[in-house]
Amino acid sequence: MRARTAEADVQREVAKADADVQLVRDRSARNQARLMAGQGTAKDMQALQHEVDSLTRRQAELEDIELEVMERAEALSAAVAKAQAERDEHAAQVDQLVAVRDRVVAELEAEAATVVRPRPDVVAGVGEELVALYEKIRASSGGIGAAALRHRRCEGCRLELNQVDINRIRDAADDEVLRCEECRRILVRTSESGL
Repeated sequence: MRARTAEADVQREVAKADADVQLVRDRSARNQARLMAGQGTAKDMQALQHEVDSLTRRQAELEDIELEVMERAEALSAAVAKAQAERDEHAAQVDQLVAVRDRVVAELEAEAATVVRPRPDVVAGVGEELVALYEKIRASSGGIGAAALRHRRCEGCRLELNQVDINRIRDAADDEVLRCEECRRILVRTSESGL
């Protein structure tokens, strides 16, 4: 994550700025102690005082830099925390969606098992020839070998049958196997066929 990388980079900057400030503080303290001890010539003391003043200004500059870097570090830490919270929220949403998906898949598998359970009895009563025709059509028609005829429309291809086909179907015997002229699926006549 970019925010974490930026946060780590700025933390290194904070550590460096802190080390720079501490180095100046230590040197200034040593020089201050030498000044207080009063050892050396007047010229040495004046040079030492000038260096202490210079170190004090440098320390102030470095502390300003350190504050600016610390502010950036704080902002980046907040951004990382926000991104982490969003990631956790998204992970929770994904977990919920996976649970819903798994539940729905389990329900569909249970429903499929219920629907398939009576198939052997139905197949036994239909006859091998019709089952073979159905399987052949099913293999070539996207897994659906028969379709209901509802309101003069084949539910397989969703096309409305013409009047000639409707008359042919109406005149056919109840046990005659009829097929859609468009999609070639077996047509199943119901009370809603519109004949």
